[in-house]
Amino acid sequence: MSGTEHETTQPRDLSSLASAGLKAGTLVEALPWLQKYQDALVVVKYGGNAMTDDALKRAFAEDIAFLRYAGLRPVVVHGGGPQIAAMLNRLEMKSEFRGGLRVTTPETMEVVRMVLTGQVSRELVGLINNHGPMAFGLSGEDAGLFGARRRPAIVDGEAVDVGLVGDVEMVDPQIVRDLAHSGRIPVISSVAPDLEREGQVLNVNADTAASALAVALGAHKLVVLTDVEGVYANWPDESSLLSKLPVDEAERMLATVDSGMVPKLEACIRAVRGGVPHTHVVNGRRPHSILLEIFTDEGIGTMITSGGRR
Repeated sequence: MSGTEHETTQPRDLSSLASAGLKAGTLVEALPWLQKYQDALVVVKYGGNAMTDDALKRAFAEDIAFLRYAGLRPVVVHGGGPQIAAMLNRLEMKSEFRGGLRVTTPETMEVVRMVLTGQVSRELVGLINNHGPMAFGLSGEDAGLFGARRRPAIVDGEAVDVGLVGDVEMVDPQIVRDLAHSGRIPVISSVAPDLEREGQVLNVNADTAASALAVALGAHKLVVLTDVEGVYANWPDESSLLSKLPVDEAERMLATVDSGMVPKLEACIRAVRGGVPHTHVVNGRRPHSILLEIFTDEGIGTMITSGGRR
């Protein structure tokens, strides 16, 4: 190298080198988890603010694509409460809740079906497919995936009819398994045929649908996105966030956690009791929270397991 060439060479940016070192350290930390979860089926329930903030939508799609490229087999189950509410408002249709459940008339069900399968699913499929042709949209109606039965809401201790609302009671996971093992990412809308009335479709809770699917698939993990950091021992004391939680303790906490956490905690409990080794509640408002929870030693949310160990 001549003296002139040496003099014009730019000095290295030490801060950039330090940043690169941190990135390399993170990748190395992820190595044992990448080895452990090769070909593992991971069911992710997509919801909360992650569904309504454009930057978080993109980050979620990146996470799901990363899981696939890292050798895992992700499956996404989604609802769409905010989008349904917005469409009902646009159509000047009444939106009513009883006991935490949306009262779903036949007219409301048409909107629910349209928004979940025609709007939310298509948008998410498109965002994931920006990173490669992997995502495939379907609903609980397709290939006999889900079957549901109507359920009432409980208001002041009494059952109240809320219309076309149900719980998933039957899962045939073959279509999902086939897609996942062919390298596709199933993106599933939480509607399901009524097992008791042919031709009727029910609005089902995405948390319970994701849990039932995780059990039927024999998934390695169920990850539930929410709008808080995880499960708190003493809500809303942020210092009481639990990193890990045995399922027995999780069941006891159902009587004390915030009402919005109940269906998510119930979903995790059902999954663990059904044989899913690890379930996680993580903050969907934090970009790349799924990757941080799965691929780092500490995680950032709450992991619920039969033994409570990370």
